[in-house]
Amino acid sequence: MATLWGLAVRGICEFDGKYLLLKIRSKSAHDAGRWEIPGGKVKKCEYFDNALKREYLEETGLEIDVDTLLNVVRRDYTACKTNEEVKSIQLIMKVTCDSDEVTISEEHDDYGWFSLDEVNEMIEKGLLTPPAAEAFEK
Repeated sequence: MATLWGLAVRGICEFDGKYLLLKIRSKSAHDAGRWEIPGGKVKKCEYFDNALKREYLEETGLEIDVDTLLNVVRRDYTACKTNEEVKSIQLIMKVTCDSDEVTISEEHDDYGWFSLDEVNEMIEKGLLTPPAAEAFEK
């Protein structure tokens, strides 16, 4: 079977010196209870900046502007529905928004705006998903 490659895009949003993270719901099959950067999979024939705007709106209720590429991380996983092995490339973008009032989706249990020091503490304690930790470490 051929290797599947997936593309995801995530956005690091800074507002008043704090960064937005979402807590993955406790019933999730992957990384339950860990914190992640908002974003998700790019659909077929979708530009990745539009995918990020769509995912941000779905997950946070925020409308964003995509500024620049910050990082690229890779995460390999097994797809829940098909049991296929997927190699995922995640583009980590810097994004901006005009508000810090977040409305989370059912994918998440909580959200927070954290200082860089708080984010680094969370990384040390293993509270972030591996891609989120890697995105902030570079």
